[in-house]
Amino acid sequence: MEKKNLAYRCDGSFHGILCCVYEIYTKKEFPACILTPESPATLYPEKWIETDKAHGERVWRSLPQKLGRQGARMVRDGYWTCVPEKELLLCRFIVKGYRYGPQISEMLADDTVNALRQALKHLYNEAHLFCGFARFSVQGQVMTGVITPKNRVLPLVKEHFCSRYPEEYFLLYDKTHREALMHQPGRGEIIPMEEFIPNAPDEVERNFRRLWKKFYDTVAIRERENPRCRMTHMPKRYWGDMTEFQEEETLVSPSLPPKEGANALPGAAR
Repeated sequence: MEKKNLAYRCDGSFHGILCCVYEIYTKKEFPACILTPESPATLYPEKWIETDKAHGERVWRSLPQKLGRQGARMVRDGYWTCVPEKELLLCRFIVKGYRYGPQISEMLADDTVNALRQALKHLYNEAHLFCGFARFSVQGQVMTGVITPKNRVLPLVKEHFCSRYPEEYFLLYDKTHREALMHQPGRGEIIPMEEFIPNAPDEVERNFRRLWKKFYDTVAIRERENPRCRMTHMPKRYWGDMTEFQEEETLVSPSLPPKEGANALPGAAR
């Protein structure tokens, strides 16, 4: 396979990346970089890779056979990570997996495999933390929450929250990637959502927020306060969306009115 001074540009979707792999094997060439619509222009000549679902499915079906189930899972979950140049990294991993087989997932000395495993470790750890750090507020008949993750964690936390609240209507909004996990009894789905602005909390919700903050402050042992230890287990970047770290004014103040065209709460359509 010849390495060329060429840039692939795809739509950035999972099938779009798999179509890049299809193009690599069809043309027997490996690009210098793989760009998405958001990527800036480069000095390399560009080739647009059209997303063909049939080609993407063909590559996807081959992954468990060639890379093993663990290798295929690493590719799938790797798409949700925030690692730089993710598209090129996944293509390199797949190409090496076709060459070495299922053992590719355990080749820790390989730079490509090591980089992907480190990215997955960060993804899984962040998803685990959000299972405990996500905070919901009741708005009418719907529980709503907002998170600001680095990785796309909603596909990983979906099962946790849907099984924990099987009879509830809830919405968990990922502000970073502009998508939301929406759930109603018997069904949960992740959908794109450009913007979500929660409604102002009513008196009952404000009281519950005060009570939760009071509980958090009360159970703390001031004599054993250790800010560094707390930030190790609960990094500061999570605090902005957690009720117990909000100031009194922020905790109970009405939010701004929804902008025109902003997504409405799903409870209105019940």
